[in-house]
Amino acid sequence: MKVGMVCPYSFDVPGGVQFHVRDLTEYLLGLGHEVEVLAPADDDLDLPAYLTSSGRAVPVRYNGSVARLTFGPVTSARTTRWLEQGDFDVVHIHEPVTPSVSVLTLWATDAPVVATFHTSNLRSRAMQAAYPLLRPSLEKIVGRIAVSEAARRTVTSHLGGDAVVIPNGVCVDDFARAEARDEWRGTPSAPTLAFLGRIDEPRKGLPVISAAMERILRDRPRARLLIAGPGDVAAARERMSPQVGAACTFLGLISDEDKAALFASVDAYVAPHTGGESFGIVLVEAMAAGAPVVASDLAAFTAVLDGQANGRLFTTGDPDSCAAAVLGLLGDDAERARLRSAGQQRARRYDWPVVAAQILAVYETVTQTADAAADVEETGLWSRIVRPRRRSEGGRG
Repeated sequence: MKVGMVCPYSFDVPGGVQFHVRDLTEYLLGLGHEVEVLAPADDDLDLPAYLTSSGRAVPVRYNGSVARLTFGPVTSARTTRWLEQGDFDVVHIHEPVTPSVSVLTLWATDAPVVATFHTSNLRSRAMQAAYPLLRPSLEKIVGRIAVSEAARRTVTSHLGGDAVVIPNGVCVDDFARAEARDEWRGTPSAPTLAFLGRIDEPRKGLPVISAAMERILRDRPRARLLIAGPGDVAAARERMSPQVGAACTFLGLISDEDKAALFASVDAYVAPHTGGESFGIVLVEAMAAGAPVVASDLAAFTAVLDGQANGRLFTTGDPDSCAAAVLGLLGDDAERARLRSAGQQRARRYDWPVVAAQILAVYETVTQTADAAADVEETGLWSRIVRPRRRSEGGRG
């Protein structure tokens, strides 16, 4: 099968959607499928062979974060050329209502379309405002995927219809094989905690765990917090008390290999996010590496952990609740051991062989549905806008 994959966010900036597109593409290529990706990226970078740049991205504030998107005549021309040259059996568009290359692809393509919705935002004014303009093109989508129930509710609330829930995938074995590093490993008297996320983005929760560390250090004065992620370190330290700042080590932006080793080393991974999360891929990665997880009780995180069966939850945005959960876990060796084992088993349900099989089943259904729909004779511009062509019309059978 020949698949055209579209990512709206800049491929050279770390992010959950980008990682999902990258890993899905590389897994499908490994199975022998033909996959090409269209995404924003700087043209002068060393890009993967499967990636075509839709143009340089610009930062835009969206859903409590900063997304790097691209739009305009250059992107439109590149999108049209990519579609014409690709002649894809199916076009898989991620975040199809994001005002970037995803929307332009949806407007331009006449191939069968699968759309994956990653965003969880039930109060999205942008999505509500965009729906009337996008409605004709949204009818092109034959298969809808949501990465979680939270993302599915966003789709049903703003766009109508429904979506099948297929979670994000993780290369579980890459994390399960990770070895702990001495410089990150804790001891009973000096445990280590990890936080991973953009440190300038409040919804990732660094202020919450920083405040929680005040109480944690009173009980465990030699505890350390390892902070991985991009952002202004000096500004982050200024917002911490001297005691908390001294207990924090900023690692900056780390590689996938370092991330896996970090999770394998620490006594607990803390996810203090305050909102805007539709899934929680980092929780799965941490569990796969054997890190006991302590997370805010967002709906998406609660679903990944299956309540507290595979981790510990605390009240979102509450530093005292966070500290209590962390200290309770640090004081219970048996529970930490149980969560390491349970989490590694739980992570297997998000392994790429499991997830990709579900996505391929959607591709098969969509292409069959498109062929059947093409047998219905319709004429006029409207039918060409909203109805995908039969695959063989483009020269592929």
